[in-house]
Amino acid sequence: MLFLRLLQFVAVLGFVPLLASCGGGHTTRVIETPETRELKGWQKPYEVDGRRYQPLRDHQGFQQRGIASWYGRKFHGRKTSNGEIYDMYALTAAHKTLPLGVYVRVTHLQDGRSVVVRVNDRGPFVAGRVIDLSYVGAQRLGIVDAGTAMVQVQALGYQQTDRGQVSYRPPSSYDIGRFSVQVGAFSVASNAYRLATRLRSRSGKADVQTAVINGRQMYRVRVGEYRSLERAEKAVLDFIAGGFSGSFVVAFD
Repeated sequence: MLFLRLLQFVAVLGFVPLLASCGGGHTTRVIETPETRELKGWQKPYEVDGRRYQPLRDHQGFQQRGIASWYGRKFHGRKTSNGEIYDMYALTAAHKTLPLGVYVRVTHLQDGRSVVVRVNDRGPFVAGRVIDLSYVGAQRLGIVDAGTAMVQVQALGYQQTDRGQVSYRPPSSYDIGRFSVQVGAFSVASNAYRLATRLRSRSGKADVQTAVINGRQMYRVRVGEYRSLERAEKAVLDFIAGGFSGSFVVAFD
């Protein structure tokens, strides 16, 4: 399993070595063509260790069988291929070719257990493996101890909720979705809520989400709601310029 950094970053550098969680180093490069010039880096064809992968432009009808694996604490807090920060406790996954942001249903073929996860990373680049689940995704599928399992992957689309009913729709653009900006994380709750109150008056929306990180209760301040990744990325630059140097994009699950 390989955890890819932003392919946009790779596109700038051209050809760089990447570290893998299972065994030595890997090399990767984005393949630039006139037809893909306007696409984001993670939408373009790319190579890993000389093997070419072509990201899909559409997920409609996509189904796949193969081995699922998972990745966890070693990558917790690092960037995924679409620029989000990997959270081992969120229901996400890595796939080599599906459009990032698409939700998929992963079904354990031995016992029928299933889980729905959102693809926000590229990988796994190990022979026979078709998807890498986050830790909590693997936990819900019951494969944490075994490490791998034979699964069926079915693409569902982009998630939307109407009057409490969850459904999935095809994308109208590659970066569509619901995004927020995390501007800080605190171990003291009062500090987080104080900052959220201050930013809410400026940005209209700010809340505090709790999470247990390395055994510690943390309070994460997230601001705004943006309907595209591009808008969220621009907001990050504004927050950084305003003194929140650790700001980054997060997606609503």
